Amino acid sequence: MTVTVHQAKTHLSRYLAAVEDGQEIVIARGKRPVARLVSVESDVTKAPRPRVGETLDAPFVVPMHALTPLNARELQDFGL
Repeated sequence: MTVTVHQAKTHLSRYLAAVEDGQEIVIARGKRPVARLVSVESDVTKAPRPRVGETLDAPFVVPMHALTPLNARELQDFGL
């Protein structure tokens, strides 16, 4: 199918739907074809989106020594 630039601008959504259905659209300026509108074959597989609350990375683990109380000297060093 060949359409003019004006038709392409006016009915772009319609032509995109036609391209998704496998058609090829040639856009012409006057009678001279200048562009071809074709479907893009996506060979990149998208990773599925995570569900709500699902983590993507390994969980962060807080080491137990980080939770031990500070002794008197450590408290003094921090000015507490």
